[in-house]
Amino acid sequence: MRAVRGEILHFTSDPAVGGTEALRHFADGLLIVREGLVAEAGPADALLAKLPADARVEDRRGRMIVPGFIDTHIHFAQTDIIASPGGQLLEWLERYTWPVEQAFADPAHAATVAEFFCDELLRNGTTSAAVFPTVHRASVDALFEAALRRRMRIISGKVLMDRNCPKFLCESCEGGYVASKELIERWHGRGRLLYAVTPRFAATSTPQQMRLAGRLFAEHPGVYLQSHLAENRAEVAWIHELYPEARSYLDVYERFGQLGPRSVFAHCVWLDDADRARMAATGAAISFCPTSNLFLGSGLFDLAKADAAGLRVGIGTDVGAGTSFSMLQTLGEAYKVLQLNGQSLSPERAFYLATLGGARSLYLDDRIGSFAPGCEGDFVVLDPAATPLLARRSAACTTLAERLFVLMMLGDDRAVAETWVMGEPAWRRP
Repeated sequence: MRAVRGEILHFTSDPAVGGTEALRHFADGLLIVREGLVAEAGPADALLAKLPADARVEDRRGRMIVPGFIDTHIHFAQTDIIASPGGQLLEWLERYTWPVEQAFADPAHAATVAEFFCDELLRNGTTSAAVFPTVHRASVDALFEAALRRRMRIISGKVLMDRNCPKFLCESCEGGYVASKELIERWHGRGRLLYAVTPRFAATSTPQQMRLAGRLFAEHPGVYLQSHLAENRAEVAWIHELYPEARSYLDVYERFGQLGPRSVFAHCVWLDDADRARMAATGAAISFCPTSNLFLGSGLFDLAKADAAGLRVGIGTDVGAGTSFSMLQTLGEAYKVLQLNGQSLSPERAFYLATLGGARSLYLDDRIGSFAPGCEGDFVVLDPAATPLLARRSAACTTLAERLFVLMMLGDDRAVAETWVMGEPAWRRP
């Protein structure tokens, strides 16, 4: 058993719908984890009385305890090209992405990057993530092996590409299908790992590969499908040239059986109302990636229209076009994107999207994203005095909402004091 005392915050529903009733906030709270799962979370005075007399209580008063952050879209193979300047999406792929991904054919290189990547997620408070590796089996094995040792919940799968990419990343569609099946059998459901069929995007897969990707998704109940959708205007125009028979970019994925529960599409900036309605009807989800959309000049995501359509939405850092592993920094940029779009993101809604909202978009809200009894005991201890400016500004706050807003605007990896996975410390700030 583990018991941790501090200010506790989590969500039971979307604050945009449920208001303050969606929050569970205990200024002096206790989180009890047994055998890696949440047993109870509530007022410290009431729960301390239930503990055995010799129980050890970890005292984190003065700090805020929230569920582990959930990153719904990130590229582990692009760790080493974060902060690479110049170009929009298609040029950026040619200049940076293809060359760096070539190196992941080497298992030793893949393992080195995977170890750093998983540690960096934990250092930033991220305990669950949907991750793109490369076309190489070695990249998938390395990522899953690193995550398994850390007991993290990771969703990933071999990238599928059989056209419009360099020869050194291109494979036959049949080869990609066979390799994916073997990797699903090896990794899906092992520990906390889940497999995702991963066509990079419709431009880099032939119709035959797209059919086989949809077949994999249908053949293996419980697996995920992840891809990119409508990120950039030039990309959207290119897809129209490649698939002139499709009504829209989204329609390409639907024609090949790739929409449904547990399908997650990053970006979704340039969708129309028909696309949003279709995504909502099929249960597909969006990963809102504000830092990469700004960095590559792709456009401004419309959260209000996604909400109106009833879509599931999570937050993605999208490293390496995304500019930070920090979910706090990413939430700050999400606020700015929506400001530019004439919309507002409350701090409560922001933290919901980074936790329970992300879990709902991945259909994992019965396991992660909150402190409901039975959920996996992943949590982050946030320090509102991590930097002099953060400490000064936090001390002047008079409401929970204001303190959350300050954390997401001024906080970064330095505000993460500890990250716990399955009720055990996984990272602590020195």
